[in-house]
Order: sequence, then C-alpha cells, then structure tokens
Amino acid sequence: MDGGAEAVIDLAAVSANVAALREHVRGAAVMAVVKSDGYGHGMTEAARAAVAAGAQWLGVNRPSEALALREAGITAPVLCLLAAADAPHADAIRAGVDLSAGSVPLVTRIAAAAGQAGRQARLHLKVDTGMSRGGATLADWPALLAAALAAEAAGQVRITGIWSHLACADIPGHPATEAQLTAFGEALALADKAGARPEVRHLANTPATVTLPETWFDLVRTGGGVFGLATLPGGAPPWLRPAMTVRARLIQVKQVPAGTGVSYGHRYHTAAPATLGLVPLGYAEGVPRSASGAAAMWCRGRRWAISGTVCMNQFVVDFGAEPAAEGDEVVLFGPGDDGEPTAQEWADALGTISYDIVTRFAARLPRSYRTVASDQGLPPGLAALAGTPAG
Repeated sequence: MDGGAEAVIDLAAVSANVAALREHVRGAAVMAVVKSDGYGHGMTEAARAAVAAGAQWLGVNRPSEALALREAGITAPVLCLLAAADAPHADAIRAGVDLSAGSVPLVTRIAAAAGQAGRQARLHLKVDTGMSRGGATLADWPALLAAALAAEAAGQVRITGIWSHLACADIPGHPATEAQLTAFGEALALADKAGARPEVRHLANTPATVTLPETWFDLVRTGGGVFGLATLPGGAPPWLRPAMTVRARLIQVKQVPAGTGVSYGHRYHTAAPATLGLVPLGYAEGVPRSASGAAAMWCRGRRWAISGTVCMNQFVVDFGAEPAAEGDEVVLFGPGDDGEPTAQEWADALGTISYDIVTRFAARLPRSYRTVASDQGLPPGLAALAGTPAG
C-alpha cells in the first residue's frame, strides 16, 4: 500500500500470551479463538503461533474458517462457535471439526449431516445461562439433551462439550455472572443425570479467564487475550502483550498559516502557522471516522492528535512548529513500548473496546509478521513465520 501503511503482527507476542494464559489457568485447557481473521491479526498465522505455544484447542466462528485451518495443515481440535442451520456441517464433520448446537432442530440437522459424511459428528451443546443469545434456555435444555443423547445412541454424534457464554464477565462484581455460573452448574447437573459425558465443559471468555477462576472448568476460551487485549476496565493485564502495530509514513508535508481550515467541514483550524502532515489511512482502511480530533498517533518521538475529519483514505496531523518530513513514520497504535498509543487507548478515546479497533483493519491493510523466537525461548517452528508478508 502507498505510504508504507501496514499492520505488523508480533507472533512472538501471540505465543507468549498463550503460554502466559496456560500458566495462569493452572491446568485448564486453553482454546485460542481465532475467528474473524484472528481478530484482524491473521487467522492461520495466529493459529499456528498459538498451537506452537501449547493452545490445545482453536475456536472459530464458521465452518469455512475451520476448513481453512485444516487446509493449512492445522490438525488441532477446532470448535465452530456459531451454530447456523445452513452451515456445511457434513464438510466440517469430515474434517474432524467440532460443531455447536443449541436447539433440537440443529441437532437433527447435524445428525443427518453425519450420515452424509459417513462419520460421527463431534458436538458441543450450548446452554443459554443468561446471555440471551445462542443456546438452549434452561427450560429447553432437557429436550436438547434428549435429542443429542438419542443421536449419540444411534452413533450419529458424540457429545464432546457443554458450554455457555458470559454476558458481564468484564464488569467486576456484576450479579449476572454469579447467576450464570449457577445456571451453568444446573445445566451440567441435568446433563450428568441424563447420561451425557462430555470431554470438556467451558464457560470462561477472556475477562473471566483473567479474573474469575471459578468459571474455568475444563477449558477456557480466550480470543482477545491471545492478542494481548481484554474488555476489562483498563484493558488486559500487563502480562499480556498487544500483538498488533498499525503504522504508515507521511506522504506529504506542507506549511500553512494560522487559521487554516483542515479537512472536511473545517472542524479544525490551525491555531498558529503550522506544519501539516498527510497520513494515507482513513476509514476505508479501518481508522474510525469518530477518531477525528479524539485519537492520538505517534510520530517524531511524541503523540499528536488527529487534526480534523478522518477521510476515506487519509487524515491530517497538525505538527505545529515541529519540522516533520515526508517519509516520517507514523504509528497509530502498538504495544506502547516507545510511548505510542495502544489499541486500548484508542478504544477508551472512542468509547468502544479494543477488539473493535483491531478488527477494523482485518483484510484492509497489508500485514507483515515478526517473531524473535530464538531470543524468547519460543518453539522453533515459529522462526519459519518471521517476516512473512500477508495481504
């Protein structure tokens, strides 16, 4: 992309985060959730780095993502988290991908797909414990169990997991979390009484993995945490490292007088004679338009606010009296090592979450990958990924 714009992904950070999460949960398995193109970091590359660091499971949204991982040669257990009736279940079953079901009709469809695939389906049953999104309510849970156990008795499915999702784990002390934990316990007791013997029970997302050990059970599902992010107040703990840096270079610099209106609507005017720099990134590349006048970026050893309205493919920075030059590097956000903003700081400034920030750049910017496996004691297989470009 013109102007050197790219997202640099630190695979060493991904692996270090997985290793730290494994240590933190003390024996529970870790699922690295790499859905949505690995939260914008690259699904396949992130999955390889996570598995190399010991992630026992991978989580994706759709079977197409799981099949892409299989085509890339990744053999680790993969769970499709989204339960959709029209998904290519038979293809997923043939590939040994675990599927999720939260309704009797979907169990029936998956059982039929197992017949088409000529292979038993691996099935996680989802209970709605209070998120009110996917899954069977406690009232519908016995019927779901009965349908799945009947399909299991017929040799069509194997109940490999029981799971749910927390709504408020990133709000410390929220009563909904305790209520959901209680409801999950009730669902597990009913499943056990009915004769279900799942391999794994899982409830914890990233914020629960970080702060709520009572939610860990057999497996934790960490998406943002794998990439050094969390939706907790203040973001992720310091033992998780952000893996994405978004950077570009100034493509034009000009001198303007005081009172110059900048960008659409002239919502910003220079307060004095100023140096304006043009950054070749805009909302089409992932920069939120709401970042206008709100978010900061890093250039020439300090932070600068975005000046005026973010355009489709560019934005302007007022450097004041600083002698900026064409080609100067601009860092929108990164791990914060040198003083640059982090994705969490962008999220705080824009009233959103860090996941929203990093996923905006998925498939919109060229990506490059960095790792220093030999220096950090990471698995040697990661070295092969160093410097790998991706579009």
